[in-house]
Amino acid sequence: MMETPVASPCVRNCCLDDEDVCLGCHRTVTEIMAWGMATNPERRAILQRAQERAETRRRRYPMTD
Repeated sequence: MMETPVASPCVRNCCLDDEDVCLGCHRTVTEIMAWGMATNPERRAILQRAQERAETRRRRYPMTD
């Protein structure tokens, strides 16, 4: 039985920062381009790195009310 592909984290809010990281999904341009051919383990690794980048960004640029 084939495993269901890991879904893309794309939120259709593509805007790259100075380090070529998408502000919407927090993937690098390289990771975005590799996504379509990535295996599920590779996709999970990309998602983990993206989550770490998102957390770093939130700490660096906290939202203020």
